[in-house]
Amino acid sequence: MDKFTTLSAPACPLGLENVDTDQLIPARFMSRPRSAGYGRFLLHDLRFDEAGTSKGFVLDTRYSTAKIMVARRNFGTGSSREAAVYALWDFGIRCVIAPSFGDIFASNAVKNGLLPATVTPEDAEALLQRLGEVDQPITVDLEAQTITSGNFQCGFVIDPVRRLQLLNGWDDLDLTRRHTDEIATFRAARLGAEPWVMPVTE
Repeated sequence: MDKFTTLSAPACPLGLENVDTDQLIPARFMSRPRSAGYGRFLLHDLRFDEAGTSKGFVLDTRYSTAKIMVARRNFGTGSSREAAVYALWDFGIRCVIAPSFGDIFASNAVKNGLLPATVTPEDAEALLQRLGEVDQPITVDLEAQTITSGNFQCGFVIDPVRRLQLLNGWDDLDLTRRHTDEIATFRAARLGAEPWVMPVTE
């Protein structure tokens, strides 16, 4: 997984609340292999009609190259499907900013290198308004936990362990491997003090 430290990129003002994982990628598209790419299915039913014609949804306008998405509360609620994160990632989104997230979605996001940045509802509204008026990149700094757009700046919250994973590009196994030396020391001490606890090998 790639490290996430800072990102300065175009941002899309999604402006919706309660965006669930079924909306992020409808179940009927999940039979396709991940290698085929899920980006074109992101928020499919909001973007296209039954004939597959674009409705002019915000993602298909001047914000089509966005790498950051700003939404309202409860983003990623609903089912635990990790494919919702795949769809965002394959579309090019690397950070979602919102006042709150579905917890399983946030966990899946971090495991795939995507930052779920939690801001206050007031700061989310300020960003949404700004993005609707000014074509200006947003800079997200994970080390400082700040979001900057022109003369506007706010902080954001993320679980410390998830922050550590993103900053280092670690998966869950890497979190354990960082304690390899301590584990080896403990094992050797335990074996020396109580050798009978270890199975006999030939």
